[in-house]
Amino acid sequence: MSHEYHGVKWRKSTYSNGQGDCIEVADGVIGIVPVRDSKDPHGPALTFTSEAWRSFVVGIQVGDFPVGS
Repeated sequence: MSHEYHGVKWRKSTYSNGQGDCIEVADGVIGIVPVRDSKDPHGPALTFTSEAWRSFVVGIQVGDFPVGS
């Protein structure tokens, strides 16, 4: 099912390098975290439960997903 997220504020990480290889997340959607490709703002968004997204972010912070390996 496709969802439109009108009126939500999309944001990129403050760690974004500005080269366009980014994802954006939408704040303020209760219970889920919509995620989209910043290069395709009108394209589809993946949705994750808030708990799953929080686990993913913590995994990145503690090094569970090494970059460039």
